[in-house]
Amino acid sequence: MANLQLKHLSKLYPSGELALYKADLQLSDSEFIAVVGGEKSGKSTLLRVIAGLEEATEGEIIVGDKDVTNLPSRDRDVAMIFQGNSLYPSLNVFENMAYGLRVRKASNTLIEQRVKVAAEILGLTEVLYRKPKSLTAEQKQKVAFGRAIVREPKLYLLDDPISGVAPDVRERLRSVLINLQMRMKGTFLYATKNVNEALTMATRMIVLRDGFVQQVDTPANLYDYPENAYVAFTVGSPTVNFVNNAQIERDEGGVYAVSEGVRFPLPENIVNRFALLEEYANSGKKVILGLRPEDITVGADGLAKAVVGTVEEIAGANYAECEIGKLSLIVRADGVNKGDETHIKPDTSHAYLFDAETRLTLLERDGGYVETEHTDARFKPLTFNEEAELKKKFSLSDKKAQKKKK
Repeated sequence: MANLQLKHLSKLYPSGELALYKADLQLSDSEFIAVVGGEKSGKSTLLRVIAGLEEATEGEIIVGDKDVTNLPSRDRDVAMIFQGNSLYPSLNVFENMAYGLRVRKASNTLIEQRVKVAAEILGLTEVLYRKPKSLTAEQKQKVAFGRAIVREPKLYLLDDPISGVAPDVRERLRSVLINLQMRMKGTFLYATKNVNEALTMATRMIVLRDGFVQQVDTPANLYDYPENAYVAFTVGSPTVNFVNNAQIERDEGGVYAVSEGVRFPLPENIVNRFALLEEYANSGKKVILGLRPEDITVGADGLAKAVVGTVEEIAGANYAECEIGKLSLIVRADGVNKGDETHIKPDTSHAYLFDAETRLTLLERDGGYVETEHTDARFKPLTFNEEAELKKKFSLSDKKAQKKKK
C-alpha cells in the first residue's frame, strides 16, 4: 500500500512566485526518499504543504488511505523535523519527547514506554531528565528525532534537519537517521541540498528545480539515465562537463558530436539509443554533450591536445581543468601537474546528449536501466522554455490581479 500519494500538487504564492507545480508522487511503506535541489527549488515547500503547514493551491494529498488535503496539520498523522528543531527550554528531555503524545492525550503508560524505548535507540537514556541547555548539538537533534518517532506516524518529513552542524556530527546523525528508518520501518521524505548525502541514504530521489519536478528515480538511474541536463548536472561530483552548441556529424567513419573543432566519437551503444539521429545528423541542430569527469583520462596520446590547469583532489582522486583549444573540461588528472601538455581520452560510451533548446535527453533507456514498480519513474519533465513560460504566466497573472485591486 502506498503510504503517500501526491496528485498534481501545486503551490502558488500571492506574490506570483510558483513554488511547486503539479507534483505527482507515490511513496511505498518503509521507503526513504530524498528531495534534492538548489535554493528556492521547492524542497521545503513540498514538505510543508504535505504537513499542512501551508495550504496547497491545487492537487491532492493522500496519507495511507486517507485524503488529508483539507485537514489541519494535527490530523494528518505525519511528523515533521526541521533544521535546528527547537526544543522547549523549560522541559527536560523526557517531557520534550513526550510532548506530542501528551497533546494527543495518550496514557502515561504508553508515554513512558515509547519515550524510554526511543531514548534507548537514540542513546539518550543517560540524559532523559536534563534540560536542553545542558545538551550538545548532537543530543538536541536526537531529542528532536525522538519527539517525532514516539508518535509512530505514518510519514516522517525531514527538512534538512542535520545541516548546520560540524561535519563529524552530521556524519553520525546521518547514520542515526538511516538506522532509525530501518528500525522503525517508517516512510521518510528527506529534503536536503547535499546531493552526495542523498545518494548514500535514499532508495529513490526527487530532483526539483524552481518548483518543477525534473525526475523521480533511484540514485543509480538518475546518474546513468538523466531525463534532462539539470538532473545530469545535479547528480554526481565532480559535476558533469557540458560541451555546449555541439553538432552531430555522420560520415563513413561514424557518428560524432563536434564542437570547436574537436570531434567526439559516439560509439554504437550511444548511437543505438539516439532515436532522433536522422533528425540531428548533419542538420546543424545544436546539442549539449555531457561527459563525466571520471570518464575522461589523460595521456601521451588521445583525442585532442590539452593543457592541464589546477589539479585538485576530490573524493580521493585527482581532477584538473584542462584547456582543449576553446573548450574547458574537468578530467581525471593522474600523473600530471599544472601546466603540463597532454591529450584527453574521453570514454564516450557513457556520454549524455541533450537537445540544446529543450535541455531534454536525446537518448532512450536501454537494458542497463533498472525498472522499478513506481509509475513516477516514467515521468517526463517539461522543456526549459515551457518552464520559463509557466513561471512568466503566473507572475503576469498576479501582477494583473494586483492592478485590479488598486
